[in-house]
Amino acid sequence: MIQINDKIISSEIFRVKFICYPEKCFGACCIYGDSGAPLEEEETTILEKEFGKLVQFISPEGLISINKQGKWVIDDDGESATPLIDGHECAYAVFENGTARCAIEIAYNKGSVNFLKPRSCHLYPIRVSKTGESIALNFHKWHICDAARERGEKENMPVFRFLKDAITRVWGDKFYNELEEVYAQMIAEGSLPDR
Repeated sequence: MIQINDKIISSEIFRVKFICYPEKCFGACCIYGDSGAPLEEEETTILEKEFGKLVQFISPEGLISINKQGKWVIDDDGESATPLIDGHECAYAVFENGTARCAIEIAYNKGSVNFLKPRSCHLYPIRVSKTGESIALNFHKWHICDAARERGEKENMPVFRFLKDAITRVWGDKFYNELEEVYAQMIAEGSLPDR
C-alpha cells in the first residue's frame, strides 16, 4: 500500500495492466452486480435536477424502473446507487449493437447535460472506500474484465494511467502527477517491470 496525503492506494493500481474492452465484455459492468452504480450525495442531487434532460436517452425499461424506484435508490449496504431493471442492468444502461452504454454519458457527449457519469463508473476498476479519515483506492478484480486485463498487458497500460481522465476529474492533476512519481520510483526500485 502507498499513502499520498489522505489516500491509501493499493499497489495493484500500479502493477495491474488494464484497458476497457467493451467489444469483448459488451459493457458487462453495467449489467451485472449486486446493486447499481454507487453515487455520491452531490450526484444524487444532479440526477434529480438533470433528469428531465436525460429522459430522451434512457430506455423504456429503464424509465419504468426509475418511475417505480426513483432516480436513485439506497442499496442493501445503505449507500446511494442507481436503480436496477429487475435486479439486473443499471436503469441508465442502454444497448447499442448488443453493448451496454451509459445514457448519462451519451447525453453528456451530445451536450445535453454537464454530468459525465457517476464517478464510481468513471473510476472503475478502482473502487473507492472511506476508512476513518482516509480514502482507500483498491483495484477490483472481476472475471468479466479478463479481456481488459489481457489488453492492458499487451499495451503495457497500468490501471492508474488508463484512468488518468477519471482520476484527474475526481482528485485533480496534482494527485495524478504524484501517482506518476510513485510509479517511476517503483520502477527505479525494481518493484515493477520496466517495459
